[in-house]
Amino acid sequence: MIRDSVLLLISVEEGDDESVVEQCVQEVEKAENQLKCTSFIVYPYAHLSNNLAPPAKAKEILVDLEKRIEAIGVSVHHVPFGWNKSLSMKVKGHPLAEQSKYFQPVALKTGKSKPDDKKEEIVSAALKAEEVLRSQWYVIDLEGNLTPVADYDFSKHKHLEKLKNYETAKVRAVNQVPPHVNLMKKLGLVDYEPASDPGNMRFYPKGRMIKSLIERYVTQRVQEYGGVEVETPIMYDLEHPSLASYLNRFPARQYLVKSDEKEYFLRFAACFGQFLIAKDLQLTYKQLPLKLYELTRYSFRREKSGELVGLRRLRAFTMPDCHAIVRDIEQAKEEFPKRFELSQSVLREIGFDENDYELAIRFTEEFYRENKEFIASIIQKHGRPAIVEMWKERFFYFVLKWEFNYIDNLDKASALSTDQIDIENAQRYGITYVDESGKKQTPMILHNSPSGAIERVIFGLLENAGRMQATGKVGTLPLWLSPVQVRLVPVSQKFVDTCKLVSENFEVSHIRIDIDDREESVGKRIREAEKEWVPFIIVVGEKEEQNPSQLMVRIRSVGEKQMSSTELIEKISSETSGRPTAPLPVPKMLSRRASFEMIS
Repeated sequence: MIRDSVLLLISVEEGDDESVVEQCVQEVEKAENQLKCTSFIVYPYAHLSNNLAPPAKAKEILVDLEKRIEAIGVSVHHVPFGWNKSLSMKVKGHPLAEQSKYFQPVALKTGKSKPDDKKEEIVSAALKAEEVLRSQWYVIDLEGNLTPVADYDFSKHKHLEKLKNYETAKVRAVNQVPPHVNLMKKLGLVDYEPASDPGNMRFYPKGRMIKSLIERYVTQRVQEYGGVEVETPIMYDLEHPSLASYLNRFPARQYLVKSDEKEYFLRFAACFGQFLIAKDLQLTYKQLPLKLYELTRYSFRREKSGELVGLRRLRAFTMPDCHAIVRDIEQAKEEFPKRFELSQSVLREIGFDENDYELAIRFTEEFYRENKEFIASIIQKHGRPAIVEMWKERFFYFVLKWEFNYIDNLDKASALSTDQIDIENAQRYGITYVDESGKKQTPMILHNSPSGAIERVIFGLLENAGRMQATGKVGTLPLWLSPVQVRLVPVSQKFVDTCKLVSENFEVSHIRIDIDDREESVGKRIREAEKEWVPFIIVVGEKEEQNPSQLMVRIRSVGEKQMSSTELIEKISSETSGRPTAPLPVPKMLSRRASFEMIS
């Protein structure tokens, strides 16, 4: 056991060199002065990056780092490189207890980027401001009253306290692998793509099916709400006056693309395309609110590499984006609660419990003073207190924004659904409408994603399953998203045809059913079905051949139950009602199926 030391969780990336070591040593010297600690631990931690240096190079840099830290007169311990190991630690409640640093290779003498480095990424003014912006943090109750977070009793709202801690610390880096990463690989859903930029994932057939179903469901719900679907480009001119101005009002890092000597940026939301469409429309007050919708596959943000772990935070993601063009603040306040309820309903029907997420709401002091009752009405729809971030002056383009934040197993918060009242961009893009008197007016815009990024929804569902497993329960996916809903296990090859006969009624009812026709023991095939989280398993033998309508069904997390095929079909159809269906994403016969599990 080592006491009173600073733990350095370090990931060495492709291209790192002695300049990175020097920068790291400088930070160690700062930490020594700030923390008054003279003991450091160098801990190789590959999970911080998907762009790792070769092992030999990484070890060389770590050894060099240790020697240089020792040279400044502090004690250094190290953990063996490349070993399987576990870490247990206790952290003091110090304001600098957790920090994240990212170093890039530079020319040592000049401090400038190397000549062969790519052009420095574009960082918006909003992103720079967000990193230094000073906010006031409160808890808001159902009456709209504010209590400073330092004075609030969180004893009955532990998840809300975790959201408060995450938001106020502003530390986004992940230094531990969250449960969903192992699950997404084990279930053969998603994996990293080493040939792409970090934060761009590969989806296997089962994962692609899950993603597609969620995409279709969210789109269906937005269309029921009144959204009209459009499709817009994924890249835009960096020098377009409206877009360049908006870039500096949105806190996101950009991907840049060069074509015909012009520079473009990859979109980070559907805003640009939808706003440019709205600019070209001849709108009157009778057509408002106008609800434009796009499911962006993909949106792009150059998130920091230390924040990229699994599906929680990505650089390429699928975002359902619904913008409503509204007349004024009064119509915005009429529409806003409808979208809040839509988002609650979408998350509930996907498979989240209301206790899985907490509400954060952000506004200026002026907006709060003038709209306290309206804000309280939103909190009342949530049904419990929420975290507030309040600014003295408005810097961003919105005056009000809320998010449903999922709290994962590492106590990190991730935004799912969100909506904003935007008072700038209609004027910036030249969007107008004609009022009752025939005069042109400038509307406002609401920005809503009813679910948040689709990949992050999958992350949340898998984290929920990981939480269930950690408490001794059986991990599951929502039935409508289970890649295989029913598996038939013939006792021997003799009963494969009976399985095919049984499966026909299920397939007619759009239920995903497969047959494990492999020549393995029944016990092994049942265990493998359970490892795949198949909700219903049916062993088919003599009895089922004689009466294929009567089945002994093994129900995940419940046990065995005698059911007719009709009863089981009705049960599955009832539980999945209202959600889209999809065919089996893999071959029906397991003997013909490729395995995507545990590929890295």
